[in-house]
Amino acid sequence: MDHIMFLCGNKRAIYNAYTAEQIGNHPVLATDELEPDRVYGEVESIFSTWGMPALSEEDIARRFPNLKEIYYAAGTVQKFARPYMARGVRVFSAWAANAVPVAEFTLAQILLANKGFFQLDARYRREGFQAARAYAEHFDGNYHNRVGLLGAGMVGKKVIELLKPFALETLVFDPFLPDGAAEKLGVKKAPLEAIFETCPVVSNHLANNAQTVGMLDYRLFSRMSPYAVFINTGRSAQVVVPDLIRAMREEPGRTALLDVTDPEEPLPAGHELFTVPNIQITPHRAGSCVGEVYRMGDYMTEEYARVHAGQPPRWEVTLDMLRTMA
Repeated sequence: MDHIMFLCGNKRAIYNAYTAEQIGNHPVLATDELEPDRVYGEVESIFSTWGMPALSEEDIARRFPNLKEIYYAAGTVQKFARPYMARGVRVFSAWAANAVPVAEFTLAQILLANKGFFQLDARYRREGFQAARAYAEHFDGNYHNRVGLLGAGMVGKKVIELLKPFALETLVFDPFLPDGAAEKLGVKKAPLEAIFETCPVVSNHLANNAQTVGMLDYRLFSRMSPYAVFINTGRSAQVVVPDLIRAMREEPGRTALLDVTDPEEPLPAGHELFTVPNIQITPHRAGSCVGEVYRMGDYMTEEYARVHAGQPPRWEVTLDMLRTMA
């Protein structure tokens, strides 16, 4: 019997993340195809992606008694990893691969935000060319300007790396970032209040954990300048949505660019967020999509080859890492 299984919520996700060559003749199962009473004792390695089943320790012990490794071609493993790891199963994640398109998406929004791009289309249509040109003078562009990043995890660090060719001062809020590490990255640590007060663009990449829920509230959003932009491509539980809406309504020159929403995603038709003109929403598009998803499958098949050749892994997740990972 084959010791490798491809498994996740549905088969389409597997075929979207891994090439036919990578899958080969290994079994591919959707979660609902797992036979309730079958013991998959032959399976030692599972390759998965979005939709990896979250099983209890007891269920794992019964169904997959010899499972050693999970290779997850997606980002966060928070929803399923702990019971497997408690059973001694090693978990590898392509979070670094998924960080690439998120950071690219964020970089594009930062550079456009500093040019006033997101405010100018409506103003041009409504008030004409000259009025839009005059309004654009409120935005200083990308030379010796400032940007604020919340969180310096995998995505935050990738954004910092992509910002390096630009003459931008980068302020970072991250309680887990040592001063020496910040200096190496070429950024300045700053408190949340200072970032929201002084940065024309603030981008959220905070880890999704109990400590950060509701952290971004009216106290901070109300400090944003009249032309500042808040970007959220990370997790949205940190944002107190009514507070964000209030701050955006109070100052129509501010802008919020939301690629994620919490607790509802997708948002129901008629949600109040859709009624605020200076809040722009995209449908969770920053992460890996379409052809970009194959990058994550490549990371995991390469990781498998590395581990089974006796080389040090690059993308293994530890219980300690789960404290701060998104």
